[in-house]
Amino acid sequence: MKKVLFRADKNIYKANMHCHTTVSDGKHTPEQIKEMYKARGYSIVAFTDHRNLVDRSFLNDNDFLAISGVEVNTNVMNESWVNTKTYHLNLYATKPDLPQPPQMNDVDYHDINAVNKYIKDRVDEGFLVCYNHPYWSLQTYEEYKDLRNCFAMEIYNHGCELEGYYGYNPQVFDDMLRTGNNIYCLAVDDNHNDWIDDSFGGFININSGSLEYGAIITALKNGDFYASQGPEIYEITRDGNKIHVKCSEVSVIHLYTDGRKCYTKTGGNMTGAEFEISGKERYIRVMCRDENKLDANSNAFWID
Repeated sequence: MKKVLFRADKNIYKANMHCHTTVSDGKHTPEQIKEMYKARGYSIVAFTDHRNLVDRSFLNDNDFLAISGVEVNTNVMNESWVNTKTYHLNLYATKPDLPQPPQMNDVDYHDINAVNKYIKDRVDEGFLVCYNHPYWSLQTYEEYKDLRNCFAMEIYNHGCELEGYYGYNPQVFDDMLRTGNNIYCLAVDDNHNDWIDDSFGGFININSGSLEYGAIITALKNGDFYASQGPEIYEITRDGNKIHVKCSEVSVIHLYTDGRKCYTKTGGNMTGAEFEISGKERYIRVMCRDENKLDANSNAFWID
């Protein structure tokens, strides 16, 4: 029986899920950010200023939705900033008027149970939690493999990539999936717009019935989106052990699994591919790469 794993229906909304403004250390005001992103075809921006949760519903209109968010962190103490290991998390409010959450500063960086308790407490308060930019944070496998209760992690962070900090982290995504962590992936800007123009490089396309706050949050919870630096994914279906992918024009389509097997199709101007899996995979996920070497990544689909 054919099963739709992802389909971009008529209501697909482009979103930047990591953004800084003059409320913290960004150059532009929230109003300026709205106008900038609307002009580039975005319908959603999650405002995630450091340590400051602000309800920005006043920015909403028929074509634009502001998601309330905040970025929090805890660091290794007594280290110089350039060498400090850190956990950075984005907290997305599932309701725009949620109160300011506790800061993360007092959480012991070295106590993963305390880190996970902080995350679980925020989830219980009504936040979706994202694990941010692992390479910029100087973190290793041992420091992220046991993270739990994050709904997503940043597979691509445009600001980090432009600054030379390896903003693209697909291996971290697979590392976390291989531990059994049912986590989604986001591509984001993390834009500050100060000394470099770090907007419009990473985004997600969300499949939702409407641009209402609750509908978008539900779509995020359900993983009804994909992460991209440019290419578009239109559909991923499974019919038995056959996986069908439809996308914008690309030159490479990979079907990754939890093991060493990677199914690959290459060619010029491909708009789709068919793969046959063994059925013994724990999960599969799709990556489409265009001629500019920009990637789109689906979330993982777990094989029954």
